[in-house]
Amino acid sequence: MQYNIKEVAKRLKGLRLACDLSIEEFCEKTGITAEDYEKIENGEKDFSVTFLYKCSEIFDVDLIEILTGAPPRLSTYSIIRKGQGLPIERRERFAYQHLAYLFKNKDIEPLLVTAPYEEEDQDKPIRLSVHEGQEWDYILKGKLKFIIGDHTEIVEEGDSLYYNSKQPHGMIAVGGEDCEFLAILIKK
Repeated sequence: MQYNIKEVAKRLKGLRLACDLSIEEFCEKTGITAEDYEKIENGEKDFSVTFLYKCSEIFDVDLIEILTGAPPRLSTYSIIRKGQGLPIERRERFAYQHLAYLFKNKDIEPLLVTAPYEEEDQDKPIRLSVHEGQEWDYILKGKLKFIIGDHTEIVEEGDSLYYNSKQPHGMIAVGGEDCEFLAILIKK
């Protein structure tokens, strides 16, 4: 299953209008500028998973329905085979696979994330984001430099992070190789 940025943009606009929210009201709720949102709504600008997660909460719809236009339908169990997660490539160079996109009424959003090692990012400030709820990340491979608030940590294979994702946080792969981790977004 794939999704198209222009189709996602149309769904976002339709949901915003159905909720009777002006662009300004919606931007206040998501923390994005009106200029950036108008570009997103017109299919001219990429969006982050964090942004879509906020949208799903505002519109009270499943994240997957925003991405694909179809609601998840399974309620007893769901199996996603290796490499068959719904690809979400919405953060600069990070690759995401949603690992439960077929299951409806999820309490969590499980993602397999690959953070690419980029030499030029090592000395730059790390981009921070915030979203509702909490998050648990488990490092499968590589090393990750993680920042939350005033704290900086290096985590590696076998380490896990659990944090309040309302706090500004961000991460990059370090150590000369990509970092692969499970990210579990917990709704609250």
